[in-house]
Amino acid sequence: MPKEVMRRSASDNAYLHKDFHGALSAGLEYVHRRYGAEAVRDFLRQFAASFYSPLRADLRKRGLAALKEYFEQIYRVEGGTMAIRCTPDELRIEVAACPAVTHMRAHGYAVARMFNETTKTVNETICESTPFAAELVGYDEQTGRSVQRFYRRSA
Repeated sequence: MPKEVMRRSASDNAYLHKDFHGALSAGLEYVHRRYGAEAVRDFLRQFAASFYSPLRADLRKRGLAALKEYFEQIYRVEGGTMAIRCTPDELRIEVAACPAVTHMRAHGYAVARMFNETTKTVNETICESTPFAAELVGYDEQTGRSVQRFYRRSA
């Protein structure tokens, strides 16, 4: 019988990492219990500053269009429903339900008490050293439904 070889690369597969969110949630809860709320925020700031460095540079270069494109792509991949309004000075994202929170609840994972900081602190950190700021206008702990606002800082 002849040998058959199947060649695949990671790019052949749909990008999906939903169980990552459960692991992140567990890690955040551990850090919160052991070291406190500010340690959770410190961890997320360090992570976001490094991981989102290219996005931060793009935000400085192209403005809110860079964030708009990023969030559209992420929510498309994650299967989330959201509405976006974008002008050169403000980006507003209304998320019907956070895909991560939805996945964790559907699979019985505990959602960390500070899971909303993965939106709030990360968005604020993405905006550091840019002409823009971020605020989490609203957040529902049960569903992850949120309103996120990015806006041009005052001169």
